[in-house]
Amino acid sequence: MKVGVIGAGAVGVAAASWLLRDGHEVFIVEPGGVAEGSSFGNAGCLNPSSVVPMSMPGNLPKVPGWLLDPMGPLSIRWSYAPRIAPWIYQFIKAGTPDRVRQQSVALQALLHDSAGVYAPLVKNAGAEHLIRRNGHLCVYRTRADLEADAFAWQLRRERGIRFDVLERDALWQQEPSLSHDYALGVFFPDNAHTVDPNKLIGSLADAFLRDGGRIVKARATGIEMTGEKVTGIRSDAGLLAADAVVVAAGAHSKPFTAEMGDSVPLDTERGYHIIIKDPEAVPRTSIMDASGKFVATPMDMGLRLAGTVEFAGLEAAPDWRRARKLLALGQRLFPGLAQAYAEERLSVWMGFRASMPDSLPVIGRSRRSAQVIYAFGHGHVGLAGGAQTGRLVADLVAGRHPIIPIDPFRPDRFA
Repeated sequence: MKVGVIGAGAVGVAAASWLLRDGHEVFIVEPGGVAEGSSFGNAGCLNPSSVVPMSMPGNLPKVPGWLLDPMGPLSIRWSYAPRIAPWIYQFIKAGTPDRVRQQSVALQALLHDSAGVYAPLVKNAGAEHLIRRNGHLCVYRTRADLEADAFAWQLRRERGIRFDVLERDALWQQEPSLSHDYALGVFFPDNAHTVDPNKLIGSLADAFLRDGGRIVKARATGIEMTGEKVTGIRSDAGLLAADAVVVAAGAHSKPFTAEMGDSVPLDTERGYHIIIKDPEAVPRTSIMDASGKFVATPMDMGLRLAGTVEFAGLEAAPDWRRARKLLALGQRLFPGLAQAYAEERLSVWMGFRASMPDSLPVIGRSRRSAQVIYAFGHGHVGLAGGAQTGRLVADLVAGRHPIIPIDPFRPDRFA
């Protein structure tokens, strides 16, 4: 078949790569560069341990405190509040213990051995040097903070996630750069990270081109149909002929679902990062600060501090104060960092996470045509789940039984 993939982020490039391996003629439609969206600025984590949904029992009472805390992990632009309200309502409904367990099972299947699922694509691209399989650390200031996350740790045990609890000296030996204000940590030996997300996905895209794929620099505007049959992708470069279409446009996917007759509660979490070039303190692995809700990852370009959630839609200007707050949190996490930096040593970024209220992506066929396949809405696990999602897309296009159950990701689950 001739397959067009809308979007050149981690999910789109992985899907296109697996489809090309199946023998299809494949092209990607992307108006910008490869992996210039959230695939550029994420924390770089390939974590099978990310099986805990965002909406959890007991989170709702914490929201006012997060919103009032200038260093807090959540912000809502009040002008956007009416638009995000239906999403928040579905988010709250998703946070019951039974639903959370079901979501956790689905996430475990999607994220299992994330780095290993990427391995064939990474090897083909000669990009093994961009992956570090040296674990991941989650740190807490007090035992009470750890115990407050008891249900999350129970979910990880139920999903078979391996981890070791480290206290004081054991924690500081594991990570010497860490502040001694952090008394406990949990180490995940099976997690991994990339030292450059943009270069990793760019390398896969280069291999895709080398192996016969195409990237069309254009903005997709719709899907051309004759009855239920796909005939191509409409774009600002004209009609691009295709027998099947994969919608992997991340936060920009919703217009395509509406055209296909699917009502999907997709919205946008805006995430920020700040990078310190040549940092004075560098952790051995990626580290999650459980209270600050951000991740510090050692990368080739410096120490990346990434995280937080802001609801403000796709049009509002960035609030760069949120990136600067990440710097302050990083200095608290690593006392060896300088207390002030020249601007040339810092770089900031803001991007859009395509997020669903139940923390599960949308993977499946559209209502109008079986040859239009959705692959978006991964929230915080787009990079980690990209390779497996790509395999699922290839299974659907080929008519194979999907390698993992995809019913939890079906587009109509909120109908």
